[in-house]
Amino acid sequence: MVRRSLMALAVALLALTPLYADTKVGTPPLKSIEALAFGPEGLLILGDGKGAQIVTVETGDTTPREWKVTEIPDLTSQLAGRLGTTSKGIKITKLAINPASRVAYLAVRKLDGKQDVILTISPDGKIGEFALTKVKYTVYPLPAEKSPVTLITDLTYVDRRILIAAQANEIFASKIYVIDLRSEEPQAAYVSTETYHVAHGKWETKAPIRTVIPYEEGGKRYLVGAFTCTPIVKYSLDDVKIGGKVKGTSVIELGYGNDPVDMFAYEKDGKHYILVGAVRRDFANKKDPVGPSPYWAAKVDYTILQENEQVNEKALVRTA
Repeated sequence: MVRRSLMALAVALLALTPLYADTKVGTPPLKSIEALAFGPEGLLILGDGKGAQIVTVETGDTTPREWKVTEIPDLTSQLAGRLGTTSKGIKITKLAINPASRVAYLAVRKLDGKQDVILTISPDGKIGEFALTKVKYTVYPLPAEKSPVTLITDLTYVDRRILIAAQANEIFASKIYVIDLRSEEPQAAYVSTETYHVAHGKWETKAPIRTVIPYEEGGKRYLVGAFTCTPIVKYSLDDVKIGGKVKGTSVIELGYGNDPVDMFAYEKDGKHYILVGAVRRDFANKKDPVGPSPYWAAKVDYTILQENEQVNEKALVRTA
């Protein structure tokens, strides 16, 4: 009986232990908001490339709500109006849905003062602002390694870890960082990557990774990334170790000369897909652009991530 009581007390104390260390209350020292994602219990994760840091914020937004609207007319103008400007006066950087409440959070930059703010869209279609003042937050600096971080292109949360895709100030150099929240004193650490770049026909260690999503297969977890020029690659999280190197598996090539902007997985009619939004670089000077706009999207069957034979040198290539 005493042993059971001690075990119950240990479990209770563990439940009371904060998941995030070194939490402060106030205004986070953000210099930019280039990426955002969500962890558990409404935890907002912000990527600040100019400040070379990740900032997590406890939103307290955990009450689930059902979406009642299917369309928001002239959304850009409505967002701009919230900031007292016009649609040409803002840039929407990133969007993420809080899985706890289903409220949409957008990183928006007001161009005249280059001010980054978080705007929200509630399931009833109302636009608001999540003020980054008097909030509980934690800062995780990104170590410089050989060269400092200048841009955070994307981030995601999986298995109590924050995975960050960043870019250094050297040409054609990408970095991946991991913050392991399972440790007693979590810190951001650099992880070396090696990826087969299908369009270039060679293994590379510095190809720019633009957007990432989590993926699970057979009880194993992966990080899936889309790169410039545009392979989709998966990395086993079992191999993502601080100070180590993780080797990717390229499963499909979407086309040379493109930069992925965002990527997400979704289900429709019982089938699962990955949607990759991209922009064609140097569009104005191309003699054979695909369509009337540099912006395009590719829908990929989600099951391609299960491929283990037609990969890397044998990976599928988009031809149209």
